[in-house]
Amino acid sequence: MVEGVGRAERTEPNGPRGHRRTRPAERKRAALRAGVALALAGSGLAACGGGGTPTLNWYINPDNGGQVKLAEACSKASGGEYRIKTSLMPDDATQQREQLVRRLAAKDDGLDLMSLDPVFVAEAANAGFLRAFPAGQAAQFTQGVFPAAVQSSTWDGKLYAAPFWANTQLLWYRKSVVKKAGVDPNAPDFTWDKMIDAALRTGSTVGVQANKYEGYMVWINALVASAGGRIVSEAGKGDDAKIEIDSPAGRAAATVVHRLATSRAASPTLSTDIEEQARALFNGARGGFMVNWPYIWAADASDAKAGVIGRTVPSDIGWARYPKIAPGQDSKPPFGGIEVAIGAYGKYKGTFAVDAVTCITSTEHQKEYMLGEGNPAARPAVYDDPEIQKQFPMAGLIRDSINAAVPRPITPYYTDVSGAIQSRWHPPASVNPNSTPRESAKFVHQVLRDQRLL
Repeated sequence: MVEGVGRAERTEPNGPRGHRRTRPAERKRAALRAGVALALAGSGLAACGGGGTPTLNWYINPDNGGQVKLAEACSKASGGEYRIKTSLMPDDATQQREQLVRRLAAKDDGLDLMSLDPVFVAEAANAGFLRAFPAGQAAQFTQGVFPAAVQSSTWDGKLYAAPFWANTQLLWYRKSVVKKAGVDPNAPDFTWDKMIDAALRTGSTVGVQANKYEGYMVWINALVASAGGRIVSEAGKGDDAKIEIDSPAGRAAATVVHRLATSRAASPTLSTDIEEQARALFNGARGGFMVNWPYIWAADASDAKAGVIGRTVPSDIGWARYPKIAPGQDSKPPFGGIEVAIGAYGKYKGTFAVDAVTCITSTEHQKEYMLGEGNPAARPAVYDDPEIQKQFPMAGLIRDSINAAVPRPITPYYTDVSGAIQSRWHPPASVNPNSTPRESAKFVHQVLRDQRLL
């Protein structure tokens, strides 16, 4: 996933009711899955059952031990009915997806629970890899939960994952730089242009994530959405999806990327910067502004205490909502996080797995996880807690930003869409507002129709 270092796509989707169409792309993917399944089955990687207390295997993304603690707490809370064992996945979201897809394609009955990046839920659900929550069970996972988190956990009208923690990006700024520039990042007319202008006047920088990876797609999607557009609509239709990035909104987004990338306000290593490089730039001598996830607040406090960065850096940090594209048009911050899903082939996918997910994603445990890991809760009520507000003085802004956030395209073909966009928008300095949106729209369409390869 892309929310901080160490933290943190079967048949064509339903068209008219009752109809399914098989396309060349789907036949290719089906053949690939079949090959993977046979290979894994032949190598004996499918889990074997055992006696004693039922053990639920939970595949988790890397963090600082928070999910392990929750597994222990929920095992204890079950009163001996089951225990939860965690298995750590790779740091990289793409590698996490590959590991899970291989096991799920092999119908691994030892994959009970999994922590999923929201963009992969639709793919896994459409392939039949996840257990859907019936309406009677789904309510407990959707009531009092951020709309974007519910939307990202839902496919074809069914809930396939329980929102665990949500995420968004804020605009972080150095108070000293803002004072010198004479700007107010919280002003209603503060835009990307004004921010770049302020950085240029003060000889400071604007940190973003622009390596050729998912974090760059996060930035592009947020810019397009903030300009009032979408990259893709009717995304579930596969190669019949409407590619909408070649639009005024797409060109406005490309204008921001081009202007920053070709200015002195850009990082010297912009085209390879991920979250931590942006944070290092922000904490350095020329640091001025940065868009990044809330984990940086706790990370900077820890680094200052350890002497890794100057001890006065945290007190010089301010925060505001994600920058606007144009005055009078509210920004649409990025959305991220983690959902907990139940594997379709697990031995305990019934009561035990549902009970475990209920425990893991409870309001109490979301609060505990936010306090321990710095990752925002998926339930707005958590942000009213005094302990949360004390540790996160920007808790209200995080809550409001997640409420206003726009997910990346929800589609079983997300990996293709994201890869195609990245390939045409990278490196950032090559982005041309007049041609890049058009070229990327054409390429996404070709990739979805198997006319071009990534």
